[in-house]
Amino acid sequence: MPHLLKLTIHATPGAKRTEAAGDYAGALRVRLGAPPVDGKANAALIDWAAQAFGVPRIKVTLLHGAAGRQKTLGIELGSSAALAEARAQVARWMAGPET
Repeated sequence: MPHLLKLTIHATPGAKRTEAAGDYAGALRVRLGAPPVDGKANAALIDWAAQAFGVPRIKVTLLHGAAGRQKTLGIELGSSAALAEARAQVARWMAGPET
C-alpha cells in the first residue's frame, strides 16, 4: 500500500542552485536552478524531490500548479516509516537553516 506525501511548494526559479529554502506562507520554498521556460523549472523540482526523498522520479507527481509558483507535489513513499521521516524532513526545512 503506497503512502502519499502531499507537499505544498512555493517555487523560485532561476536560482543559482536547487535547494529547500524554508517557509513561505505555509508552503516549502524551493529555489530552482532552472529557468521557468519549457517546463525546465518543473522538471528540476521533480528531480530535486525524487533525490531529496530517495524515490524514483516516477514516484513524484506534480498535482497542481504547473504554470505558477504555488505548486503541489505528490510523493509516493513505500512505507509509513518513510512517510513519517519525509514529514520530519519537511518540518526541518520549514524551520529554516540551522544556526
